[in-house]
Amino acid sequence: MGRAGRKAVAEHLPGLRTAWKLDFVVVNGENATSGMGLSGSHAKGLLDAGADVITLGDHAFDQRDMHQFIEQEPRIIRPLNFSKVAPGKGARLFNAPGGRKVLVAQVLGQVFMKRAFDDPFSAVDLALKTYPRGGQANAVILDVHCEATSEKMAMGHFANGRASLVVGTHTHVPTADAMILDKGTAYLTDAGMCGDYNSVIGMEKAEPMRRFITGMQKDRFTPAMGDATLSGVYVETDDKTGMATRVVPVRQNGLLLRDGP
Repeated sequence: MGRAGRKAVAEHLPGLRTAWKLDFVVVNGENATSGMGLSGSHAKGLLDAGADVITLGDHAFDQRDMHQFIEQEPRIIRPLNFSKVAPGKGARLFNAPGGRKVLVAQVLGQVFMKRAFDDPFSAVDLALKTYPRGGQANAVILDVHCEATSEKMAMGHFANGRASLVVGTHTHVPTADAMILDKGTAYLTDAGMCGDYNSVIGMEKAEPMRRFITGMQKDRFTPAMGDATLSGVYVETDDKTGMATRVVPVRQNGLLLRDGP
């Protein structure tokens, strides 16, 4: 989320990759540029910091240069059920150490979103059938970019046994329900944001509070610039089956502190 979130990733991800022996890292970057989308230069910064893949969201193309950049950079994934004429892909198989393959896919929810997107469940179903867990993919990571917790949970159960991890993004608030479902799929309703939590979901407090209290708009939203918390989820999987064997929420630095993996 904004410059504070980018700074947190750049400063801490390289060390965490080494300390936690991370094989594969996915970063959701859809609010990384001024809180609205992702520019090509900021995408390069996240990839240089150690991200193997960047996912986007409903703000996927708010930064105009992403229309061209995503076609040149296969490590960026936009939602599966975005416009059919949108550039880029919503699911892709990536190489991981040891010859392993990781499927990364993203889908947008429909509930409480500003516009209706195509059916997320049929889009995910096709991707999971094309790259089965334990078959073409040693691990399957599904980013569910939704407003409603119920829709994220429904997708978790829909992909149970077929994904290694189903993790929600979009609300900027980390949840406390990390678990492994009965068919070996790790699940977390929302990973939370990498950003300044002394804010209103990553934005400086004054303008959002003014709008809530008075109903009137005065200024633009601007990302908060304080000390950022690095939020996410850590997962271990079985290489043969793709089943999750361990899942731990990640909260590093800033206001939300907890031990790492």
